Amino acid sequence: MRFDDNKNNMSEDILINVTPQETRVAVVVQGVVQELHVERAAMRGIVGNIYLGKVVRVLPGMQSAFIDAGLDRAAFLHVADIWRHEPRRESPSRPDGVPDERAPNKSMPAQPRTTLPGNGNHEPIERLLHEGQSLLVQIVKEPLGTKGARLSTQMSIAGRLLVYLPQEPHAGHIGVSQRIGDEAGREALRNKVLRLLPPHETGGFIVRTLAEDASDEDLAADIAYLRKLWDDIVQASRTARAPTPLYQDLGLAQRMLRDFAGETTTTIQIDSRESFEKLKEFAQAYTPEVASRVTHYVGGKPLFERYSIDAEIERALTRRVDLKSGGYLILDQTEAMTTIDVNTGGFVGGRSFDDTIFKTNLEAAHAIARQLRLRNLGGIIVLDFIDMENHEHQQQVLAELRRALSNDRMKMTVTGFTQLGLVEMTRKRTRESLAHVLCEPCPTCAGTGQLKTAQTICYEILRELLREARQFNPREFRVLAAQPVIDLFLEEESQNLAMLGDFIGKPVSLQVETLYTQEQYDIILM
Repeated sequence: MRFDDNKNNMSEDILINVTPQETRVAVVVQGVVQELHVERAAMRGIVGNIYLGKVVRVLPGMQSAFIDAGLDRAAFLHVADIWRHEPRRESPSRPDGVPDERAPNKSMPAQPRTTLPGNGNHEPIERLLHEGQSLLVQIVKEPLGTKGARLSTQMSIAGRLLVYLPQEPHAGHIGVSQRIGDEAGREALRNKVLRLLPPHETGGFIVRTLAEDASDEDLAADIAYLRKLWDDIVQASRTARAPTPLYQDLGLAQRMLRDFAGETTTTIQIDSRESFEKLKEFAQAYTPEVASRVTHYVGGKPLFERYSIDAEIERALTRRVDLKSGGYLILDQTEAMTTIDVNTGGFVGGRSFDDTIFKTNLEAAHAIARQLRLRNLGGIIVLDFIDMENHEHQQQVLAELRRALSNDRMKMTVTGFTQLGLVEMTRKRTRESLAHVLCEPCPTCAGTGQLKTAQTICYEILRELLREARQFNPREFRVLAAQPVIDLFLEEESQNLAMLGDFIGKPVSLQVETLYTQEQYDIILM
């Protein structure tokens, strides 16, 4: 049993819904939603943004520092993320063997005034930073939960085809995505980009997957764009006062064109005329090969309703995911990790019980990979497949999982089955999950998914009445609580309430508060 999820052989559609408050994007492959992205104007993602920050506290014990970048919370910088300049000791050669001294050029931006000196990989942070110091920093991880943003002083600026590393110590260093062909193909592409670099380029580049079939003109344009962008950032940093933003990454719609759209993209539909015109202009200037596929959606039904995207979003917020076979997944997301439990449910289609389990796990592997993308789940993820005694079945399920995950754009690691039959994996997390963007913890259960019973609350109130009676001497006690609690006091627990009233020698009256949750109550001293 094998699931074909190879997007290289499938056409995809990108659907963009724009309102003044938020932008939503769905990537649909062969009619099935594979990815969902939401960006709200008030909570726009900041990964990739560059700021001139100020050091507010250095923590030698943690070898880290808190940086004021003008965000809601101080951001976090670890010593391992501090770039140190190391002088180049030898000059690289061009592919034709001609030495390239790469002498400094006044047309290239010098490093900003916040460059950090250093001599080795173990320089303590207290010797590199001091409070009040201005520092050029880039967001590498969004603020998550109660944690502030994670920073780096090693800059990287993404273009469509290349990622620019302006501080790369080995001038002209070219890295190539492992997703591109074989080693010979990567080496050819590396040399191609190196030949296009200006004579005195001091930075490095990473070649993105989309560059595999790019022309020399496209690559040269990307190089020029990224170098100019860095020049502007450096010049701005010389006169700015910390904390202040210097560079903001593209909006969601533009990023989708830059990072997602390619030769397999059939259509890019956007339902806002104003945003369509801006996106079309951006595409013509920067992604001309897909500009003709950007269209303005003017259908009678809302775009996401027509393609059932809204219904898919609702399903992506539930704990349970039903499989076609009758089995199902249960997903639980916590602060530390995400757990996914696989169950057979009503599936009895196999020739034997072992066969039923095996087929359910195979289907679950495919569904899990899709749910990780849909929900943007990251960090530590633990998968609890149905127990399989057959070792060969285990390996086939693991192989199916890895194959289904191979199309994910995020970096991942997957271990084999542990002694407890669990599969542990990690998925890079740079932005909040879909649930964290769209939802908040329930104010009634505070995210636990459980409530104390009305009877439990009754007994808490009886204990509280006894404590209050020992400390105070009011004329009367009045209990304010939710309807189910008051009903229980008037029925099953009426005798216990009467006995307590006799014991403390004070009358106890009851009052329903319709706005109270089941766990809320107050005791008023009259």
